[in-house]
Amino acid sequence: MSDQDSSSSSSSQTDGEMDEETNGAMEKEEKKEEDDEKHRDSVAQSLSSFSSSLRAVIRIKQKYTALKKRRQEMALSLGAAGAYTGAPSRTSPKIFTFDGVSPLAFSSLSSSATQKKKRRRRKRVLFPNSGGCRSPPRPKRSRAQYCLYLLFAIVFVQVYNAIENLDDHVLRYDLEGLDKTLRREVFGQQGAVEGLIAHLKDYLSTYVHNKPLVVSLHGPSGVGKSHLGRLLAGHFRSVVGETLVLQYYVLHHCPLEADAPQCARDLSATISEMVERAESEEKIPLFIFDEAEHMHDEILDALWQLVASKQSNEYLNAIYLFLSNLGDTHITKHMLHNSSSNSLAASGRLVKELTPVLRNTLEKLHRLWTEADIFPLGLLEKGHVIQCFLDEMTREGFYPDHNNIERLAGEIKYYPAVGDREYSETGCKQVVAKVNLL
Repeated sequence: MSDQDSSSSSSSQTDGEMDEETNGAMEKEEKKEEDDEKHRDSVAQSLSSFSSSLRAVIRIKQKYTALKKRRQEMALSLGAAGAYTGAPSRTSPKIFTFDGVSPLAFSSLSSSATQKKKRRRRKRVLFPNSGGCRSPPRPKRSRAQYCLYLLFAIVFVQVYNAIENLDDHVLRYDLEGLDKTLRREVFGQQGAVEGLIAHLKDYLSTYVHNKPLVVSLHGPSGVGKSHLGRLLAGHFRSVVGETLVLQYYVLHHCPLEADAPQCARDLSATISEMVERAESEEKIPLFIFDEAEHMHDEILDALWQLVASKQSNEYLNAIYLFLSNLGDTHITKHMLHNSSSNSLAASGRLVKELTPVLRNTLEKLHRLWTEADIFPLGLLEKGHVIQCFLDEMTREGFYPDHNNIERLAGEIKYYPAVGDREYSETGCKQVVAKVNLL
């Protein structure tokens, strides 16, 4: 019995173990089947996606081949029709594909494209039918045309430089400053000062002249001729230098008539030396001749030869100023018989009316005056004499007492009153002596 029980128990144990083994094997098989199904599903999905893309590529290729075949058939039909009708043949457009394209082929394509572009940029040349390849004829220009262009360029440069230098000369000589100085220092001679400044501006605006500037100022004693000459000389000394300004006083440099020929030669040599020096320095010299009424004929002849004769260019670039009381009787008579209420109008009318009269009188005396521009200086009024006293007392350091100035001005001799005007017989000539007595 015990053997049977033990055998039954061992058999039951073996049956339980076998059941467990069979269950584990079945579970493994089920898991493997599930894994196989999942793998098949993933493979099917990948195959389906690949097949869909492959089908799309095949479909595109079929459409491309059909389209290409259709275009070839159309090209053949059009070519046949053009052969019979004479119409120009047409070719199907080239469609670019990347089939069989290598980097070398791509570089050759790019080089051919650039060559085509270069060829398109070249100008089209027409060749004659009879001859070979010839370049188109060019119009020939003569040498005279080039010379004409060069001449125009030279003239333009010269004119441009001349225009640029117009204001440079005026600024160099500071004529605006000279104008202000003369208007402030010279009393009662507005017409003569304006005329002198206008002539200087016209002459000094350029360095090319056909004659020297010759100006002659005439008036009675004491009207400011010598004072104007000193102011002009001082201004030019500050501009061109001391060596290019000459103040020649006849009674001082050549008092004796017997020495006139030698004085004329010395004066000519001095002027020639100064003119040559001014030419080398590119400046214009100034020659002032005071008391010209005392000049001897030999000196006047020497000056006329320098002024009127056709000499070299350096003698044309010079300024001559003559100060004289020749014709003072005409000026005095005109002022006493033709007084005006406006002093500025009187000075302007004096220059216009007396210039022809003085020219006729002076040309009879010597031919030098035919080359000069003549300006008359009128008589000074009592108000001008008072201004002279005020200026001189201020310069000497005296207190400008108006009562004292009125008293000193009343001691000067005057012509009989003309209307409301009193003209001084001696101008401002005695002002310095009376101020020195204070």
